[in-house]
Amino acid sequence: MKKWSFSSEHLIPLSFLGAILIGTVLLLLPVSSARGCSTDFMTALFTATTSVCVTGLIVVDTYSHWSIFGQAVIMILAQIGGLGIITVAALFMLFTRKKFSMGQRIMLKDALNLNERSGILKMLVRIIRGTLIVELVGAILYSISFIPLLGYKKGIWASVFNSVSAFCNAGMDVVGPSSMAVFNSNVLVLSTTMVLIILGGLGYVVWFDLTSAVVNGIKKKYTPLLIWKRLSEHTKLVLSLTFILLLLGTLSFFFFEYNNAKTIGNMPFSQKLLNSLFESVTLRTAGFSSFSQKSMTDISCIMAYLLMFIGGSPVGTAGGIKTVTFFLAALNIFSYINNDDKNLVFNRKVSYELMRKASVILTVSAFTAVLFTLLLMATNPSVSITDALFEIISASATVGLSRDITSTLNTAGRIIVIISMYLGRIGPISMAIFFAKRKPKNNSAQYIEGNFYVG
Repeated sequence: MKKWSFSSEHLIPLSFLGAILIGTVLLLLPVSSARGCSTDFMTALFTATTSVCVTGLIVVDTYSHWSIFGQAVIMILAQIGGLGIITVAALFMLFTRKKFSMGQRIMLKDALNLNERSGILKMLVRIIRGTLIVELVGAILYSISFIPLLGYKKGIWASVFNSVSAFCNAGMDVVGPSSMAVFNSNVLVLSTTMVLIILGGLGYVVWFDLTSAVVNGIKKKYTPLLIWKRLSEHTKLVLSLTFILLLLGTLSFFFFEYNNAKTIGNMPFSQKLLNSLFESVTLRTAGFSSFSQKSMTDISCIMAYLLMFIGGSPVGTAGGIKTVTFFLAALNIFSYINNDDKNLVFNRKVSYELMRKASVILTVSAFTAVLFTLLLMATNPSVSITDALFEIISASATVGLSRDITSTLNTAGRIIVIISMYLGRIGPISMAIFFAKRKPKNNSAQYIEGNFYVG
């Protein structure tokens, strides 16, 4: 009897698909609905996909349509989707004390998007422990505001749900119909949400490198500059890019929306600044909103496209093409223009293969976003290009923000968004590899180099 075996290129996309299907079945159960009746298949499939893919786009209100059981299913799916199905499965193997084969270690390495297999299990334990601690602290901070507003039971539940959702960059909440808009003047709620989003988006590698450097620096009384120098080049690049993008986004929304009465125009100065920062943070694949995305100016939408497309950083819960990918793709362009093959970042050389991979990811992701935008507009003629592009980039970058068109899409449009969310979570490149033959063809034939002209 033939024994079936799957490589990580095949198992990771299949595992997400399996989780979506299981989630769909659970959400179809009458017990998942607040009214106690079955939800239609497309709504259940859409919700399961947006949960597993930690996107946050919804066609029904999470707080009112689903029962506590249904909301728990959504939260668990988001947690699994944020950590990765392979990671969760590996966690159960650790609990049952099963030994990991070399193939399973390689699979876990690929699932976590790491470069080396050494210390992979120790890294897994630290990831799970760190995740639970951060989400617990987030829930406690949320409860300070949620319990007085919603009561003890619902307040505690909303605190736990929102903490998991924010850290996993899922963008769904069970507080009310207006997401974080009701808290747009609450510094504690918005700050807690932003910190959870940023921590999830920085990536676990940065977490552990930064905390280790800071703790050792405090013990040995290092200066902040020396602590910074002792960080890895990856951590320094991620922190630098994150700071630049957050600052650029905050200033852009602050100035472009300053007089827009439909967004932040009627807010006091400090509240305008707070909500501009929140918008800059949440667009990095989180999906919470403190004001209407539909009412933003066109120039703010363009900035939103850019921030959503880039997303968070590698080896974390965020989506998008990732900050480092965008930077290396841009570096590849500038190195070609300047005819410079050194490609140094913090005095470390970037390999040609890594820059080539970054350029391919950016190109394929951009092409996919344009293609699905055209398909969405073709199947839903009433949707403008501004709204369609916003919806597709939000879906493919697993952001979850919308200009209020998700629930108005027809069946074809919802299927397009579902596929976009799925591709965004596993990556268009991963799907291409899934169907491709990875073994190189043995071809010893030599060909004469052709003359082609570009540019």
